[in-house]
Amino acid sequence: MKNTYIYTLLVTGLLLVFSCETLELDLTEDPNFLTPDQASVDLFLTSIQEDFVRQIEGDADFDPNDNWVTGGNTNGDGLSLFGSQLTRLTALTSSNQYNNAYLGSDSDDEWVNAYQGILADIRSMVPLAEANGQIRHIAIAQFIEAYVMTSMVDFYGDIPYTEAISASNNLNPALESGASIYDAALILLDNAIVNFENDVVSDLEPSTIFFYGDDYEKWVKAVNTLKMRLYNQRRLVDPTAIANITTILDSGDYIIDTTDDFQFNWPATSASQPDTRHPRYGLNYTASGAGDYMSNWLMNKMNTSSDPRIRYYFYRQTGTVPGAMGIPPNEETLQCSLQSAPAHYVAGGFTFCFLEDGYWGRDHADIAGIPPDGFLRTTFGVYPVGGKFDDDRFNTDPDNAGVAVGSGGGGAGITPILTAAWIDFMQAEIAMVNGDVGSARTFMSAGITKSIAKVQSFASLDTSADTSFEPSSTDVTNFISSIESDFDAADIEGKWDILGEQYFIAVFGNGIESYNFYRRTGYPTTLQPNLNPSPGTFIRSLFYPANEVNTNASISQKADQAQPVFWDNNPSAPVAN
Repeated sequence: MKNTYIYTLLVTGLLLVFSCETLELDLTEDPNFLTPDQASVDLFLTSIQEDFVRQIEGDADFDPNDNWVTGGNTNGDGLSLFGSQLTRLTALTSSNQYNNAYLGSDSDDEWVNAYQGILADIRSMVPLAEANGQIRHIAIAQFIEAYVMTSMVDFYGDIPYTEAISASNNLNPALESGASIYDAALILLDNAIVNFENDVVSDLEPSTIFFYGDDYEKWVKAVNTLKMRLYNQRRLVDPTAIANITTILDSGDYIIDTTDDFQFNWPATSASQPDTRHPRYGLNYTASGAGDYMSNWLMNKMNTSSDPRIRYYFYRQTGTVPGAMGIPPNEETLQCSLQSAPAHYVAGGFTFCFLEDGYWGRDHADIAGIPPDGFLRTTFGVYPVGGKFDDDRFNTDPDNAGVAVGSGGGGAGITPILTAAWIDFMQAEIAMVNGDVGSARTFMSAGITKSIAKVQSFASLDTSADTSFEPSSTDVTNFISSIESDFDAADIEGKWDILGEQYFIAVFGNGIESYNFYRRTGYPTTLQPNLNPSPGTFIRSLFYPANEVNTNASISQKADQAQPVFWDNNPSAPVAN
């Protein structure tokens, strides 16, 4: 795998020379580089797969050869980052005004990667693959294109598509409706199933497949699962969506078991050129300490409910937080520990600033700057980034070596993309929509059960962990029972809140899913609000990237980020602003 990634990096550098983009087009052919008609279909597919996962997850080392240079206010890149911060899976620290939280420059990278990287490479590869009869390459590319372009719709709304990468080399591709792009994606996925199921001679199989290998039955399950996801995403504007989902569910040909989960496994064989560790590991297990802030809302929710996943999700570097019970405040390391909670936090009963038991994070939209807390703040654990399992080792680690480079799982984590647990939650959501709360409870419990079992399997990545701190089967059973009891006792609004909270916890590691659920349903309403009592309207779609607006005459910048995408026909933004 290491050699594959090194090779991929070299290939990506070559492909950038001839990959078209929506911003600029250099028509000069450099004799020192390959042209598309000379390129290998296998090398194209390898690059497409790598760029696909980086579209979701971002890149830890910001190597320009990866086509992934960071910009704007964010710590790293990837669509998952935006969604995670907006839904309190990680802390938003860039601004306490939503209209300034993500600037146009913050997503230039995602836009370039989607068009100049993924879509351009697919458009260059497919004719070559068609000529050779390499239909498996085409099927994988069709799946990736459907996921990437619909996710771009989910975050930006109407975007260029048909005109973006075309033979006419249109430098000003027009916006296309998000609804039409979803329609095109579903056609792509139907075609992908045909290409996965048709026979092909072994010599024409892809040489490197990062997902499932050559198990094309699993690929078909993933395609059908993605189709259900897209139908559910647009169910508010598509009266046939639930019926289409039911048809696939009845077929049984989708991701049912965790062993079939569609995920990217980071090999963690190199820390540079290229960095093959999970990107969030690379940004937080460093010589200068952790770089991200964890969400106070999420840590508090999991800690106070005795969620058995908490020691896997989070690694504490200290057992105490200034301002917590019996702990004196500290202006230098946690300025807010000397401050009073804002009135809207007090009125809503939300936690403020500090948590108990050493869970050191940040409130939603706390922009207090960066104090010397890199070796104090809680960071990502062993799931999903391949960090450390939290076994209270801060008690025996007085030198704060907990986030040393290479410690824990060394970054050999995963990027979850489509999982069996999430499909259970989708069925719970649909049951709630249909008024069947009994089935919703059953599906929710199944999703929680699968999520916990998957998460617990990651403890083995940290060979230095004291596994006596792992939750027992009784702990797990008691937790699930408590959630079920709370669900039974709640009214309909409360049931939706519990479902939303548990879904958010289960999708930790993929903020695309939580962001879509939040806008689609408006739940949970229990999220910690913005620290600013008047932050403006919640972000319902991102600004178009600055470079695209400045160079594409067909695109004008949005007035604000309160513009809903086509499937979000809710009359207002989610209430937990």
